[in-house]
Amino acid sequence: MQAAHQLEDALEERLAGVGLSRAKLKLLTTLVRVDEPIALCDLAERIRCVRSNVTQLVDRLEAEGLVRRVDDPDDRRSVRAEITPEGRDRQGRGELLEASQEAEFAARFTTDQRRLLVDLFGARP
Repeated sequence: MQAAHQLEDALEERLAGVGLSRAKLKLLTTLVRVDEPIALCDLAERIRCVRSNVTQLVDRLEAEGLVRRVDDPDDRRSVRAEITPEGRDRQGRGELLEASQEAEFAARFTTDQRRLLVDLFGARP
């Protein structure tokens, strides 16, 4: 558990360099993958987070110009979140940092050890 926390802390530190956190990156990555405006309740479900936290996260990302709220064409009472071009750029940089850290971590292990990790945890090799 301590090793996992150290990895999380190291990733948070790297992401802070591009103005992101793991939570912000996860939300932005979801918006990139969906590739269309999505209702906040659906976004909360996809990232497995309570709605109030998603609302606060979208508030922060909107203030930073990474996400914007758009009207839901099917429901006047609802809004959707949409990623901005700056949000796509920042998400891409964050994703590269995350992949770099994963590669550095994986490089510490032999091929056999990586296979064992995959077998044990379903982790990527």
